Amino acid sequence: IKFVNYLISNAVREGASDIHIEPKEKSMKTRFRIDGVLFEMKQSPLNMHPAIVSRIKIMANLDISERRLPQDGKIKVNVGGRAIDLRVSILPTNHGEKVVIRVLDSKSVLRGLEQLGMESDVMDVFRGQIALPHGILLVTGPTGSGKSTTLYSALCQMDGEKLNISTVEDPVEYELDFCNQVQTNEKIGLDFALSLRSLLRQDPDVIMIGEIRDNETARIAVQAALTGHLVLSTLHTNDAASSITRLVDIGIDAYLIAA
Repeated sequence: IKFVNYLISNAVREGASDIHIEPKEKSMKTRFRIDGVLFEMKQSPLNMHPAIVSRIKIMANLDISERRLPQDGKIKVNVGGRAIDLRVSILPTNHGEKVVIRVLDSKSVLRGLEQLGMESDVMDVFRGQIALPHGILLVTGPTGSGKSTTLYSALCQMDGEKLNISTVEDPVEYELDFCNQVQTNEKIGLDFALSLRSLLRQDPDVIMIGEIRDNETARIAVQAALTGHLVLSTLHTNDAASSITRLVDIGIDAYLIAA
């Protein structure tokens, strides 16, 4: 318990985005991802590993007896008076279960656009984009590059009192008071497309989609942008230019992209 608490508090203090707990042949390796780069923090005896994984599973409300299948969960903790959300992913490997914990610190998204590290001219263009009454704004980049943080920071600039701001996410990463946030649930058929269709009947001004993954979600998002809504979303591409190719690849008609 002390080791897990130490890991979490240390990760928050160091500004880590992810904690990796990896069982090796003779030891357990702990690494933090800080500013996109993994750093080894600690080598521990392998016999500690089962107890640490069990502790994390209990905290995340997972099945501690299931060691053969991947599991995902969520933990809410308080570190130094700050509420931190942790997303837990457990994957069986040849030496045991590997645990990756994504650290979601709401302080990082509430710090404002100025803290994102954009050049001043890019910042001015971005501010202009999120102030538009309609259109679609796609934030692209590789995993861990700050796409979600950028979108949440953009939402924080908007007037939640005068605008109906809604989000569809999988999962809801940061809880915002001024938004209506929908968590998708594939098990019961509540996917991005179904959530979006329902949202459009809720008189939205701004819609944030966690990620555009398939043709139907992309098509509804583009149509929403063309019918007077501001749509913000992320796309998994390495750069902005590739997003056009990605949308074509998903199956969006060229005339819709041109619009």
